[in-house]
Amino acid sequence: MFTKLKGAFGEGEAAKYLRKNKYEIIASGFYSRFGEIDLIAKKGNTVVFVEVKTRKNASFAKAFEAVDRSKIQKIKATAQMWMTQNDKDYDYRFDVIEIYTESKTLNHIENAF
Repeated sequence: MFTKLKGAFGEGEAAKYLRKNKYEIIASGFYSRFGEIDLIAKKGNTVVFVEVKTRKNASFAKAFEAVDRSKIQKIKATAQMWMTQNDKDYDYRFDVIEIYTESKTLNHIENAF
């Protein structure tokens, strides 16, 4: 799969999974000058900033390992901007959803960082 198509596929699968598990999708592909957040979801009074990583398989490395220190800083800065723009008093957390297309596996890692 081409990278953008693979990413869009993974984000779509992650959004379906979250909806099935009673999350409300607030935004997808939220951009700021700092970076992008793949999905922003809400469950109860908690906003969840989700990084989606899609891979064919885990033979090289687990998908979440691609979320390095630099990526985490960008996601956190972007999340702070979203929270400021939306002026809400929510609890929040950062999750990673790994999707492996070969095995059709989805792993949801809550509070990943």
